[in-house]
Amino acid sequence: MTLPAGWSARRPTLDDVPAILTVVHAADTFAIGHPDFTAEDVADALTANFHDPARDAWLVTAPDGVVVAWATIDNPTGVGREFVEVYVDPDRAAALRAPLLDRQLRRVAERAAERGLPGLTARCARYAPEERWAGELAEAGFTLVKRYVRMTRPLADLPAEPPPPAGVTVRPLRAGDEADLRTVHRIIDTAFRDTADHEPLDFDRWRANIPHHGRDWDEWFVAEVDGLPAGALQSTGQALDQDSGWVRALAVLPAYRRRGVGAALLWRAFATYAAKGRAHAGLGVDLSNPTVPVTLYRSVGLAEVFWTDMYERFVPAAGVGLATPTGPAGTRPGAR
Repeated sequence: MTLPAGWSARRPTLDDVPAILTVVHAADTFAIGHPDFTAEDVADALTANFHDPARDAWLVTAPDGVVVAWATIDNPTGVGREFVEVYVDPDRAAALRAPLLDRQLRRVAERAAERGLPGLTARCARYAPEERWAGELAEAGFTLVKRYVRMTRPLADLPAEPPPPAGVTVRPLRAGDEADLRTVHRIIDTAFRDTADHEPLDFDRWRANIPHHGRDWDEWFVAEVDGLPAGALQSTGQALDQDSGWVRALAVLPAYRRRGVGAALLWRAFATYAAKGRAHAGLGVDLSNPTVPVTLYRSVGLAEVFWTDMYERFVPAAGVGLATPTGPAGTRPGAR
């Protein structure tokens, strides 16, 4: 990776969290209009499972010593796709994004070889204002595969929680009850099997990846139909800095869909967030989800705020196929 004279690249450490956060906030403000990351999020990224900042991340410093770019690879489950994230100060370091992407793709190739795989699929996100980034992704061999939408609703003057449909009950997760947590895991795993991106995780690995800000168990809910588990809602605190409750996952077993279970879970979550003084509730939705959940979300008052396009390409393992990860994306049926 060649940098302009006076610029330097090094590996990040936890001491760099404040500097990294400044870069991410600048990038977020350009992309979506406001900061969307906290210091805890940065620390979590640097200490995530299956991530070694001494090998998987870079910082770039300008001649005045200010950090202007952070590139990282995120794959907290250790399976499936590698998410490559390149944050830059849009005013000072936009030109660094493409070379940092190339360097990170080379690292993805190395990570594939280390795992004994023929290659890995890399993904990158792009927001509406990032037209230059979209062109750089295309030039690096990425193709657009799907769109996500963030949806929110205000909680001020939230109407009274409507009664659930006949036979449907909603209750909080029983804190400290492993069997109940296993039930939630089973529901989420089963419900998402009909989505293209689902990566099954066993219970222990799934539990280990529950974020630290996602363990307010009174914001997790189980829905039952005639006494049988039918759906689950998992919340996190990832949007607390925006005074918002956040739905990380909403899952309804196939046999119980179109019966008001999902709506009942959402209304209970909204009421809980509002009781805690939150101003908004939000979630992200994959528009390619075959269950078309956006229709449900609109019915409970959620509205689209902005979209994120997801791009991907296959990166052959180092020493396999292409000599470098640059150029047209390879196609390997079944590769993940």
